[in-house]
Amino acid sequence: MPRRLDQIHDLRSWLDVVRELGELRDVTGAHWNLEIGAASEVNYRLSNPAALLFDDIEGYPTGMRVLTGSMSNARRLGLTLRLGTDLDDHALVQALRGKPSEWVAQAPKYAVNEVSSGPVTQIVESGDDIDLGAFPAPFWHEEDGGRYIGTGCAVFTTDPHTGTVNAGAYRMQIQGPRAATINIEAGKHGALHVREWFEKAGRAPITAALGGDPLLVIAAGTEVPAGVSELEYVGAIQGRPVEVVRGEVTGLPMPARAEIVVEGWLYPDRTSHEGPFGEWTGYYSGGGGRDQVLELQIERVYRRPDPILLGTPPGKPPHDYSYMRSVMKSSMILDALLATGLPQVRSVWAHEEGGGRQLLAVAIDQKYAGHARQAGLLAAQIPAAAYMNKFVIVVDGDVDTRSLSEVMWAVCTRTEPSKDIEVLQQTWGSRVDPLYPGTGPAYNTRAVIDACRPYELLGTFPRVAEATQDLRAKVVAKWPEILGGR
Repeated sequence: MPRRLDQIHDLRSWLDVVRELGELRDVTGAHWNLEIGAASEVNYRLSNPAALLFDDIEGYPTGMRVLTGSMSNARRLGLTLRLGTDLDDHALVQALRGKPSEWVAQAPKYAVNEVSSGPVTQIVESGDDIDLGAFPAPFWHEEDGGRYIGTGCAVFTTDPHTGTVNAGAYRMQIQGPRAATINIEAGKHGALHVREWFEKAGRAPITAALGGDPLLVIAAGTEVPAGVSELEYVGAIQGRPVEVVRGEVTGLPMPARAEIVVEGWLYPDRTSHEGPFGEWTGYYSGGGGRDQVLELQIERVYRRPDPILLGTPPGKPPHDYSYMRSVMKSSMILDALLATGLPQVRSVWAHEEGGGRQLLAVAIDQKYAGHARQAGLLAAQIPAAAYMNKFVIVVDGDVDTRSLSEVMWAVCTRTEPSKDIEVLQQTWGSRVDPLYPGTGPAYNTRAVIDACRPYELLGTFPRVAEATQDLRAKVVAKWPEILGGR
């Protein structure tokens, strides 16, 4: 591992490396009301988006900054995952082979390192000194219901019986100087912890880091298995334990090198209207009096003197973390499928068009009748892929799962709709689904599409009309100035 990756301990040292690589752009004078969000959205749609660091934000002192686009390309994602600084899409996918399951297995060896203080405890505020409006939390999208201070955040809960710590990336909307709603989807580990705390003690302890090493957001935003602490998972990735301090009020851990941490309690009878909010599906969710969301009663704010908010606002893809989620989910689902013993799995890709969740492509080399359908049904319900999944497309190994063009070509030429599409009912959905009716359980349906050549026709199916890889390489070598970049 390059020495400079070993020296990343927090968001600021991460920024130093990113700036050195020429991957950071400074933006001055933006307004927190819509301009930061709109500029970030335009940036995501560039072919190679940079990380944007906003300073001199309208109405706030110099040094009160907001970072967006932290992991929106392969180079910065590889850096954040401590895999290297010169990876492209293909190299990043290869570098991640087997890593998520390895990190899960190694996590227990990286118990947190509890320290008495850290950069985040330089300033501690309580009572009337707390004012969430003192931070430049953006109003991200034009139809949002308010300012969201928590997008690139990690919300910490604990199992009240075992003490196991969970971190989840749950959005947080400012509701007052000392209050913010936390939108935790039912079925998430954090929601289970909160419910159990309510049953045991009538309230649930919470800490939330609102800025820090983006690696923590990766762990908080992906499905780390139950019983594995995201803090230990991060320790396994970076190769050293995470330093934490204990909250003065709840005793919950807080990353010692975070930028801002809030601490307080959730109560079952303290809720507020939350949303709308531009979500990762590409639509606004919540609002209109529909969602009453638990409101965190904040008793402490811990922060550095000039804190940096980490923003990861979603929206119509591509958005801030859609690339990161696609890469991470693809790797985790591939590992999970291989762990089932399913043979001849070539690749998996969770497409950004589906937010890294709703559209999965799985490539296999067929070995027996029913192999393709088995792969699709497993992928549709395996825990790493089950949440909010809508389409699983199984293709032959000659199809590049990362290319939506190739995947849909396979669907159009190898799928017989009357027999090759299975629809599963009442599967795990979400309230953020624009098709959710607004009442009742958040089910969805999902289609498993067999886009493989029929097993019984493997020997006689028409050949693909394209040049062989060797022939393509030959002509590229002959006319590199014309074909070398294609």
